Amino acid sequence: MPAHGRPHAYARSVLRITDARTGDLVDAAPVRRGLTRVEAHAPGSGTGSLRTLLVADVLVRALELGGTPVWGVLNAAREHAELRAGAESLGIRPFEDRRDVGPGLGEAQVLNVVPEGDAPPGGVLVAVAAVRPGTGVPDGTDPAVLRLALLARRRDEPVTLDTATLSEARTTLLRWRRAVADWARRPSRPIPDEARTRLRGAWEDDLDVPAVLRVLAWVETAPELPDGARFETYAHADRLLGLDLTRDLGSPA
Repeated sequence: MPAHGRPHAYARSVLRITDARTGDLVDAAPVRRGLTRVEAHAPGSGTGSLRTLLVADVLVRALELGGTPVWGVLNAAREHAELRAGAESLGIRPFEDRRDVGPGLGEAQVLNVVPEGDAPPGGVLVAVAAVRPGTGVPDGTDPAVLRLALLARRRDEPVTLDTATLSEARTTLLRWRRAVADWARRPSRPIPDEARTRLRGAWEDDLDVPAVLRVLAWVETAPELPDGARFETYAHADRLLGLDLTRDLGSPA
């Protein structure tokens, strides 16, 4: 089901993801139209727990885009209010509280998204590396900048939230939002087949979000693509990324 409600289906997904228990790639949704539960395990409310919940959020989005009914569940031992407030600021959609959901709905697959080193029993294990201490996130930082900084590294690689990392994410986000607002003024064009294929191939290959970002960098500059097609491609990819890339539509040129 969507993270905030009951199961919702689109077109069939072929997402495969690494099971950290075995190191093998497995089908994230092994049964056609079978319900998949994505359970995020968050030990606290810090940036490490938020990164884990963010990976779970993107995983839910990817499964939904592929047509899988998804149920998002939060398993948090403590600091629920702080964690949920941080998640909301990052644009992470609400997950149901594990304490309130009972034994389950007969789901065909369970994907446990956990901080690296944790191993709850049962289900596929999706491990998320730590957030290393850095210079910290300055007050007033656009939460989407933090979201992009956390997404820009593969989930199995640690992230350091230092000045350089946040500055790069801020520069990229501002440039893409300005570009999307500009492209929206041009005649609409369909998403190019190559762009759609490369995007799907990236996120369905072990939820490789950095590869998705590289596809967008190619779409941004490829001379053969009309601006209307760039806009549609970015809007489509943002259904996965959740960066609010269309926020500046209608702003002065």
